Amino acid sequence: MNVRNYQTVWNPRLLSILRIAAGLTFLSYGSEKILGFPSGRTPEMFSMSWNAGLIELVTGALLALGLFTRPAAFVASGTMAVAYFVAHAPRSFFPSVNDGAAAILFCFVFLYLVFAGPGPWSLDAMRAKAPGRDI
Repeated sequence: MNVRNYQTVWNPRLLSILRIAAGLTFLSYGSEKILGFPSGRTPEMFSMSWNAGLIELVTGALLALGLFTRPAAFVASGTMAVAYFVAHAPRSFFPSVNDGAAAILFCFVFLYLVFAGPGPWSLDAMRAKAPGRDI
């Protein structure tokens, strides 16, 4: 198999793997804020951090499953942009100093998923292939 064929076969699969890994990681941040797992700490209910945690929990699960990927990724990307500018950027310009590197990476990975889609290993792909669907 030449390099071009190898890329053609694996690029969509790696897109799915990126989506799953990012979704599960995002889900873990939400589970900590909403469910207190694994740290046992949760922010005050309905605070900005708690609301962000709810978005992380729901969109992280949707992204991991590849269900409603584009809208979930759009909401998650926006949430991370707000998180960076509200919680991290005021502390310092530099992400390595303000602890905002994860927020920036999540923001742009999710923005990429808005345009790239979920990849073949997703519920969205299964729904698109369902008989009688015009997608």
